[in-house]
Amino acid sequence: MSYKETPRKSCEHFLDRAFDLLSVSSEMRQLLRSPYREVRFELPLQRKDGSIKLFYGYRVQHNQSRGPFKGGLRYHPDVDLEHFVALAEIMTWKTSLLDLPFGGAKGGINCNAAELSVEELETLTKRYVQRLAMLLGPDRDIPAPDLGTGPREMAWIVDAYAHQAGFNPGVVTGKPVELGGSPGRLEATGYGLAQIAAMVSAAQGIDIDGATVAIQGVGNVGAHAARTFSKLGAKVVALSDSRCGIHNSAGIDVEETLDQIAEVKKRNKSLRDLAGNFDKITNDELLELNVDLLVPAAVGGVIHEHNAHKIKAGMIIEGANMPVTCSADGMLRKQGIVVIPDILANAGGVTASYLEWVQNRQRYRWSKKNVFENLKNRLQQAWETVVARCAADNLNYREAAYVIAVERIIKAIELRGF
Repeated sequence: MSYKETPRKSCEHFLDRAFDLLSVSSEMRQLLRSPYREVRFELPLQRKDGSIKLFYGYRVQHNQSRGPFKGGLRYHPDVDLEHFVALAEIMTWKTSLLDLPFGGAKGGINCNAAELSVEELETLTKRYVQRLAMLLGPDRDIPAPDLGTGPREMAWIVDAYAHQAGFNPGVVTGKPVELGGSPGRLEATGYGLAQIAAMVSAAQGIDIDGATVAIQGVGNVGAHAARTFSKLGAKVVALSDSRCGIHNSAGIDVEETLDQIAEVKKRNKSLRDLAGNFDKITNDELLELNVDLLVPAAVGGVIHEHNAHKIKAGMIIEGANMPVTCSADGMLRKQGIVVIPDILANAGGVTASYLEWVQNRQRYRWSKKNVFENLKNRLQQAWETVVARCAADNLNYREAAYVIAVERIIKAIELRGF
């Protein structure tokens, strides 16, 4: 994250505001901040060339007051324990805000998946499960895909866990449908983000049909958000990956462009190698476009105190975790820019994971239509709860979201006791 504002610092800042609004005691503040468990362990891997490479696995279980731990697995060379503590804490507030019967967790491996063969990655993933098997399970801790992982890795986890505890697809979510995954789970985060954006736009007097949208990050979340925005009638004018962006003020043909992007990605190239009716721009230029809706859906900390004054969008919908730093958040509000916090905006993924988990417990698969109907209803309920709290206590959207989430966790702790 840029300018020394780590995800944990921003999360703690927003959390402190909620604590103050709720007059939370110092003892309860300490309890809510402290992870239930932090695990770090070695993962030695013998490479195909015979060399030994040492990786580290992590799992942070933050809070289980409202149900089993829930959170993604991230494979990235730069992750560390502090990184996962922040992300696990964010998951706690996210699951609470959406009123899901889960707590928060996060974990992963400090590896670059692109540098490993499929066989090496499978070995590393299954070794990760072997080290953590006693802590995982559908009633204990339920991983899911995150940065660098997807349905393939979740399938490997199902297999590794089955060797220890018998076949139970509910041990992870985001699996292939053939192994108990849910239709619609892959699209859920991006789909949910666009649906939340439509709800907020209506409340702000913006017609989503014809609204201009810029999306930074065209991975799973950004791509499916773009598709859903297009179906809602919005005009996607800019997309980007980590190296380049494309822009057309008249609008981008989303389906055609995403197909082209998929092809260049297969060749390990970027959007800079894409040909079409658009201009090439930088990620910084994309963030500064004059659009109705800006969706930072790549990494955290991209909007900070040094560029917040350049943002011209009417509304920011946080697709990534903590893309707006705590210092930038206040600056944006002073500029009249509405910010929809990540714990609401990108909660479609964990909500669909909950629906997958429910299906696994029932051993009965729903249709994609049924999944999306349930998902949209859950998001609608969360949005209406946030709006009501904003009105009741004169709060902004982020403050209301955190207050609701913290309040529910405290209530669960008080009911369960110590």
